[in-house]
Amino acid sequence: MPTQSDQRRQLSDFLRSRRERLTPGEVGLPQTGRRRTPGLRREELALLAGISATWYTYLEQGRKIRVSEQVLNALAAALRLDRHERDHLLQLAGYAPPAEAEESEPLTAEAGAVPLLLQPNPAYIIGGNYDVLSHNQAAHELFPRLITEVDRPANFIRWVFLEPVARDVLVDWEPEARSLLGRLRTLAARHSRDPRYTRLIEELNEVSPEVRDWWPQYEVQARHSGRKRLLHPQRGAIEYAYTAFHLAEQPEQTLVVYFDSRKPPRRGRGGDRHMKE
Repeated sequence: MPTQSDQRRQLSDFLRSRRERLTPGEVGLPQTGRRRTPGLRREELALLAGISATWYTYLEQGRKIRVSEQVLNALAAALRLDRHERDHLLQLAGYAPPAEAEESEPLTAEAGAVPLLLQPNPAYIIGGNYDVLSHNQAAHELFPRLITEVDRPANFIRWVFLEPVARDVLVDWEPEARSLLGRLRTLAARHSRDPRYTRLIEELNEVSPEVRDWWPQYEVQARHSGRKRLLHPQRGAIEYAYTAFHLAEQPEQTLVVYFDSRKPPRRGRGGDRHMKE
């Protein structure tokens, strides 16, 4: 379980990573002299946020100080954080209690049957840590070797980074993998007391050189719908549209459904009539 010291270190890493990605020109400050480090200086960020440079330095150094939600929001604005990054910042500072630890996420039989009903569209249900809890045959075909382990649940993130065939299936593997890792970091912060996330992150860092390189960059993202190019074993490269639905009884569980973007689902008769009216 992460200690308060671990939490302060994560907050420090996150603030520094976001400060270093901004330039003075992007925030309306003049470029003065040669810079030894990338991004904004600490005193420049403190000026933009309206706080003491010394106090901000203590915060980024991970010292044991209490920071108000108002100051954190000012820093989020100065750092140009998006909504998900701002929520992550608040969570690291202790303003959003982490979810309690869970060693399993029971899936009801009714929910587990939904992917089967969506055949032939690839569909699966994943838990909060991307364990695959249910899937249909189309998903099994589209993501080969995803369901291979018998001693633990299949895991979509583990498949992306550790299964070689994933680099062929995901046509744009690197941006997809980086985005997925950002979502894992967001979820891991929300579930800092859940050992499943710690174990998964440790395994990825141990085995994947990309994770070891990208994890310190501290990208965060939320789950979303969108499009991705996938190499189907029989049909070749296809751009799939996909969407995600959270289950009512278990909001951390997500149903993900794919369909060929060239063949969007047909509207029902009621929908067609409504459009004509």
